[in-house]
Amino acid sequence: MSAYLAFARSSFHAQLAYRNEVWANIFGKLVQVFARVAIWLAAFAGIGSSVVDGVSLQQMVTYALLGGAVMGATRPERVINEIGRSLKSGDIAVWLLKPISYPLYLFANESGSFSYRLLTQVIPTIAVTALFYGMLPPASLFDGVMFLAFWALSFMLIFLMSALCGLIAFWLMTSFSLDWILGALLQLFSGLLVPFWFFPEPLATIARHLPFAWVVYYPNAVYLGRLSPAEIWLHFGLGLAWAGLFLAGVLWLWRCASTRITVQGG
Repeated sequence: MSAYLAFARSSFHAQLAYRNEVWANIFGKLVQVFARVAIWLAAFAGIGSSVVDGVSLQQMVTYALLGGAVMGATRPERVINEIGRSLKSGDIAVWLLKPISYPLYLFANESGSFSYRLLTQVIPTIAVTALFYGMLPPASLFDGVMFLAFWALSFMLIFLMSALCGLIAFWLMTSFSLDWILGALLQLFSGLLVPFWFFPEPLATIARHLPFAWVVYYPNAVYLGRLSPAEIWLHFGLGLAWAGLFLAGVLWLWRCASTRITVQGG
């Protein structure tokens, strides 16, 4: 376990070395969040009402801020590109000789990067944009605590989905376009751009049952009090089931990929 903690610390400190990049990333995140908020301000202004389908403008502003926070701390393309780079350079074969798990190394590495982005990008971005637009508190203490639990689950799901996509590169021999495909699915079906309560049926029902919904939509819906306690526990359990399914897929693919490397490598 100490080895994986060391990998996480190393990933965190490695990114701190590029201090100019910190300011550039903060500026980029601010632009993205301001743009999302501006879209909803313009949409509600065009309708001429501060409430649409039971959703207030302030709730949508908070939703946009939270969506930027949840996705701002995660970089699915980083995991996929890391696997693709190791595959292209041949470094992936070295992991078969090491007494550690490659998937756990990827998780530790991404955890360190997540901590870095959380401290240097997400928290400052939320603080600045909340000063400009205001931000609603959690609907209740229970909703606030469960939001954090859903956020942790969101991180796990994004990592597992990224690792799953990255390991497919062992058969494609390249990770090109895999990060783009996953990113496009997350943009559309995570609820990042538009929450599902504005989706037309039956697309909204389908989207609510896809694993991408646990990345942004359900954490934000919990924070805003859009789900009852029973629904929160139900969807948290379903999210854990999705995580377990993806974990099994990652472990199975890595085992198959390890065999493939051994056979091809002699």
